[in-house]
Amino acid sequence: MAKQITDANLQEVLNNEPLVVIDFWAEWCGPCRMVSPIIDELAEEYAEKVYIGKANVDENDEIVVKYGIRNIPTILFIKNGEIVDKKVGASSKADLKAKIEAML
Repeated sequence: MAKQITDANLQEVLNNEPLVVIDFWAEWCGPCRMVSPIIDELAEEYAEKVYIGKANVDENDEIVVKYGIRNIPTILFIKNGEIVDKKVGASSKADLKAKIEAML
């Protein structure tokens, strides 16, 4: 299961994790509901290697503004505190897995 990323814990996560994947989502977003189980599966598969979490855009204004999130779902790939890749819109598990593998 993906971890919850909030305005309050974001900096701690970024400071302590070499590779972070954040799924920006909202309950009312149809494509987000399609991506959510994929993110949860990847979180289980990469539990020891990658910090994979979800940030609800309706509850975490600071993160949304910090990263300029305009569309959801948006998935950010952050390595050593820097955004190294971004995926906007629904994605397949294979596509996301390939991006993660390329960063490990």
